[in-house]
Amino acid sequence: MSATGDVIDLEITDVAHGGVFVGRHEGRVVFVPDAIPGETVRVRLTDTAKKSFWRGEALEILDASPHRQPHVWRQADIDVDPEDRPGGADFGHIELSHQRALKLRVLLDALQRFGGIEAPAATIEAASPLLSVSGEVLADETSDGTGWRTRLSLHVDADGRIGPFAARSHRVITDLDFPLATAEVERAAIELAGGRLGRIDLVQPADGRVRVLARPERRADAAHRGRGGRPAVRGPESEVLIEKVGGRDFRVDAGGFWQVHRLAANSLTQRVASSLRSLRGGQTPPGTGGSWIDPDAWHLDLYGGVGLFAATLGDLGGSAARVTTVESDARATEHAGENLVEWVGARAETGRVDRWLARLVAEASTSERERLARGVVLLDPPRAGAGREVVEHITALSPETVVYVACDPVALARDIATFRTGGYELAQNVAALDLFPNSHHVEAVAVLTRAGGAR
Repeated sequence: MSATGDVIDLEITDVAHGGVFVGRHEGRVVFVPDAIPGETVRVRLTDTAKKSFWRGEALEILDASPHRQPHVWRQADIDVDPEDRPGGADFGHIELSHQRALKLRVLLDALQRFGGIEAPAATIEAASPLLSVSGEVLADETSDGTGWRTRLSLHVDADGRIGPFAARSHRVITDLDFPLATAEVERAAIELAGGRLGRIDLVQPADGRVRVLARPERRADAAHRGRGGRPAVRGPESEVLIEKVGGRDFRVDAGGFWQVHRLAANSLTQRVASSLRSLRGGQTPPGTGGSWIDPDAWHLDLYGGVGLFAATLGDLGGSAARVTTVESDARATEHAGENLVEWVGARAETGRVDRWLARLVAEASTSERERLARGVVLLDPPRAGAGREVVEHITALSPETVVYVACDPVALARDIATFRTGGYELAQNVAALDLFPNSHHVEAVAVLTRAGGAR
């Protein structure tokens, strides 16, 4: 019987959710990073406590896949001790097109196993290039999937060392390059010297200048400073930056949420818009004044941040479109209100999505429900997904169309299963976007409509 610390030779047969790969030893599943299906790998077992599965770390490739390449992050390659490999680029040893095939496999498996869809269909694509008005390519994906991170978060340990955590640990490793980051962010990261225990974030907005945001750990009582007679001092994380998408400016705090990939916001808004247009067969519905979604309906943008997708819905619905964006972060909501000012029917509300929806379900008037039933609900929840309660509130409102932007395949599939129970079905293939090349992460856009049409 094998035990933790034993070294075994393992044939890798599949990829699993979370950036690990699957083999079997002594009848048990073994999860291993840094491998590729079809390889034989020398593995050191790191956790054999569970009966159902074990974990290990790859030490050597005995029979390599034709899809293996030198790791794009040289400090994370297989010849580096597993304890010293940085986390964050767990697919960087795999040729880029095969990375995407594996991500699609994970998504399809999740839709089948957790979404209950017998024959799921999905496609995967790279980030969309950024084009000028004349069609000139202003920015595009690199051939090896590097140079895309405009946001980078590094940790500072008790000794002032700065760097990412080693994979699957909380130990800071130093003296690295950062190939997934833009050249400007990488240079700023390499030049960092010392810091207080906590985190340092590097942010490069549309103006190209990198901001360095120190996020030291604070004692519990420090969180209350500024209350009472003296207001809290706002730090550099509150600097208002301007991001640009589709010719429009979006205000966002330096420390606020924005998509990490330099082409992600552009790619996602294009995908959402094209998905909704395709529901209409490429033709705007009659009587809508050229709008792609009903301008008289009530449309919702949930987990809306600074209003990126609400603006997309506004563009599709026209200048009078009624769109409400809901976000728990008050500063983001404040920015959303300004970012959506050109639409007379736009509102930005601060609140937890689950509570806001519960109140709407309980209090919506007959006319409001009728408008919601003709509208689009777009949701872009955190990695854990929306969850059963939120999905059931949405189905209770019975919107015509639901657009789900997801950053986790399993969470998406589970929520789709709940939507299906509530009378919704996928209206088209799920569209996956590879907005995190050389990592296992993938974005997806799913469009659902009420089964059987309008109620």
